[in-house]
Amino acid sequence: MSNEAPQNGDAKDNEELPRRKVQTITVYQFNDEIGDFEELVMDPDLKLQDLLDDDFILLFVDPQHNRVWMWHGYNTTTRMKFIAAKTAPSIRDKHGIAFKLTTVDQDDESHGFKVMLGLEQELDYDQMQTGPAYEGTIEDLELLKTVSREKILLLLEKAGVPEGFERKMVIVKNQIYGYREYDRNYIGSVIKEKQLFPLKEEIEDGVYLADNYIPRMLFSYNNVVLTELLKKIEIDDNTQKISLKALDA
Repeated sequence: MSNEAPQNGDAKDNEELPRRKVQTITVYQFNDEIGDFEELVMDPDLKLQDLLDDDFILLFVDPQHNRVWMWHGYNTTTRMKFIAAKTAPSIRDKHGIAFKLTTVDQDDESHGFKVMLGLEQELDYDQMQTGPAYEGTIEDLELLKTVSREKILLLLEKAGVPEGFERKMVIVKNQIYGYREYDRNYIGSVIKEKQLFPLKEEIEDGVYLADNYIPRMLFSYNNVVLTELLKKIEIDDNTQKISLKALDA
C-alpha cells in the first residue's frame, strides 16, 4: 500500500460538504382544562406519528416549510376545536406571522401533513404545475399507481369545469370519490375549500348507466388519467325570469 500523502486536489475532493441544517418540529398539545396549548418536551427517539391520539388536539410547527398544522383526534369535542382554533394563531405568531395555519382531521390527513410526519416523500408542486399534467413517461405512469387526493385536486383544478356544469364524482383507476366545494370561515375570511372523499356506501356488482351525468375523461399519451362525472346545473325558472327582467331593466 502506498504511503504517499494525498495530493491537494484529492484532499479537496474528500472533504465532506456542509450539510443543510434541518429545523426541528415544535409540538404543542391542547389542554382542555386551561383552554390553551402547552409545548411538549420531545424525546429525540420518539416518532411524530406516535404522538397522534384520538383524544388530542396537536399543533405541529414546521419552520422548514413555514407551516403550522392543527390536528384533531376523533374524540375531541366541538368546544375543544373552537377554543383551539382561537388560541392557535397566537402560537403561530410566536414562530412566524407568515406561517400558514392548516387544520387536519384524523384519517383525513393531507399529503403535506404526512410529509411533515415523515410518512411520505415531498412532491415538487411547482414542477407539476408546468406543462401537461402527465408526460407519458414511465415515471409518470408509476405515479398514477399511488396518486394522492391532493394531487388529484391539482389535476382537477387545471382541468376546470365547463360552464353550466358541476363536478359530482371522480374515478381514478378503480377508486371512486365524491367531490364537493364549500365555503369555510377562517380568521374572518371566507375560503373556498375543495374536497374529495371515498364513497363509503357499498356498490353492488353489475352494470350501471350514469343517468343524468356526463362522463369526461382526462387523457395523457393514450392513458386515462381520471374520469369525472359532471352534472348540468339546473336553473330555477323563477330565478331565470328575475335575471331576464334585470337584464331588460
